[in-house]
Amino acid sequence: MPYLLNLIYLLLILLVLPWLLWQAVRKGKYREGFAAKFLGRVPRRDSQNTCIWLHAVSVGEVNLLAPLIRHIERHRPDWECVVSTTTMTGMALAKKKYPQLAVFYCPLDFSWAVSAAMRRIRPDVLVLAELELWPNLVRAARRRGSRVAVINGRLSEHSFRGYRRIRPLVAPLLRQIDVVAAQDDTYAERFRRLGALESAVKVTGSMKYDGAQTDRSNPLTRQLRELAGLRDDDIVLLAGSTQEGEESVALEVFRQLSAAWPRLILIIVPRHPDRFAAVARMLEESGVPWRRRSELDHKAATGGRAGAAENVATGGEVRGASNDFERQGATNGRGFVRARILLVDTVGELGAWWGTANIAFVGGSLGNRGGQNMIEPAAYGAAVSFGPNTRNFRDIVAAMLGRNAAVVVADGRQLRQFVERCLRQPEYAAALGDRARSLVLEQLGATQRTFELLTALANAEHTSPGRAAA
Repeated sequence: MPYLLNLIYLLLILLVLPWLLWQAVRKGKYREGFAAKFLGRVPRRDSQNTCIWLHAVSVGEVNLLAPLIRHIERHRPDWECVVSTTTMTGMALAKKKYPQLAVFYCPLDFSWAVSAAMRRIRPDVLVLAELELWPNLVRAARRRGSRVAVINGRLSEHSFRGYRRIRPLVAPLLRQIDVVAAQDDTYAERFRRLGALESAVKVTGSMKYDGAQTDRSNPLTRQLRELAGLRDDDIVLLAGSTQEGEESVALEVFRQLSAAWPRLILIIVPRHPDRFAAVARMLEESGVPWRRRSELDHKAATGGRAGAAENVATGGEVRGASNDFERQGATNGRGFVRARILLVDTVGELGAWWGTANIAFVGGSLGNRGGQNMIEPAAYGAAVSFGPNTRNFRDIVAAMLGRNAAVVVADGRQLRQFVERCLRQPEYAAALGDRARSLVLEQLGATQRTFELLTALANAEHTSPGRAAA
């Protein structure tokens, strides 16, 4: 079986090689980590401490691991955690977020690469975030006597139907998983129906709730507010994790309402870094004053802490200033245009930026992406909205809508109506946000339950290579 999989993977790579080369040349993707991905040359672990290998595919999963890693460091400092990721953006964020840990690209699922990585890391427990099942990786872990766990397990209806078609192939793999920590009963039942062992499947809740910050006065959010020159009476509309087309919708809503609401601020945070340039071009062509987040650090540093807000608001970073916008009341009182649109063109800060939002639009939901995480703005008590296409977060959406803690907007017109209502009726926006924050607070605890399961695995007697290969 491993050799057949190797052949299939090689054929697939050959088929998509032109696209991979184009992505590497055009966008800089897939250039890093060749030795780790293809040869398994990951950092060699020398200590004999209990090792937890945590695998996170990309940015979302990297962020997801934060509360668990903090919990482990607090309660089991004798454990050694290492983090692997698949994407370039995931790697950049993991290095920034976990500088104290070994971070590396996960090897591709070639038998020689995963076996080499297992020899170098020697994990006691391999932890896969959400659902990242690679047959050779799992088998290599079991051959080494390592336990394997899926945490924050999620299996959408679409994925379930796809896996069910190949259940004879999926079931043996799932039976090698020692623990499947599912987010809810629905996901747990789907894992069981695909072949996971009844005793292995546990319902722990979603760790995404535990990872959400609920305090708007946290240090990073305070720093970003000061850096952006936000004032206490500003009303921030934040469009986060946006996909193509959603930024223009948010911009149009802002333009329709900005004249009547001079304290309205728009912050746009695209989901993918490779779209920063395209969104910047859109803003430049719109003719409205705007700024880049990446240019704020230098301006604040040169202007001094006390004067950072004024310098950022009036300095050279303001782009696209026009007399029309000045007549809308967009000046800072000294005749300078105060940019009221900020493009966040940095990675890993969205969670803190949500803390500045009064009104939130969660992207990836007007197109076919399937939505993005709406827990973070909810946890801060923002008035949350998102589009109708949120299949990837169906359980969270159902919980929020069931509590009247969010609003679904089908298009730009409905988004404008929602934002305008929040502006005209601040008590409505506040009540919506309070219900959202209360829901998140009630869901906390999945990290502790997950930690307890991992502790049991780490303390269990390791499987023998003979049983692991069975």
